[in-house]
Amino acid sequence: MPLWRIYHPDNVYSSVEERQAFSQAITSIYTSIGLPAFYVIVLFCPLPTTNIFVGGRTTDPSLPTSAPLPGSTSTAPFIRIFGSNIARRLQDSNHKKSFLDRVDQAIKPWTQDKGYDWEYHFDETDRELWKVQGIAPPETRSEAEAFWAQQGRPVPFEKL
Repeated sequence: MPLWRIYHPDNVYSSVEERQAFSQAITSIYTSIGLPAFYVIVLFCPLPTTNIFVGGRTTDPSLPTSAPLPGSTSTAPFIRIFGSNIARRLQDSNHKKSFLDRVDQAIKPWTQDKGYDWEYHFDETDRELWKVQGIAPPETRSEAEAFWAQQGRPVPFEKL
């Protein structure tokens, strides 16, 4: 499953509607290549603005910074996204670039267009170490995976 954790100041992404729209944009990255929508999990992790530091500096404009430090002096809200992909592995540089282009497009309305600072990265987890409700997921692009997508939930199936 793709698992996204979005760390953000507690004064942004404050409405359920905004979080839902953002998570739907993320989900579309994966459903557009045939993954079941229920594979995609997005966790919004709000943090007090006083707990977010970039380069040793607070990004909270209401707080004084300590001794001068190198690095960013931005006070824009900082968004940190960590994604873990399990259902698919990106095979080469072209696939990785294409995936990151889709990520950039999907998150733009909730990062760049709002004037926020942001950063993201993705890990790939070994698919063999993954189960959904106790079931090892079907093979990539198999009939069983398509059936899971159609059903919107994991369904026991017989492996051949």
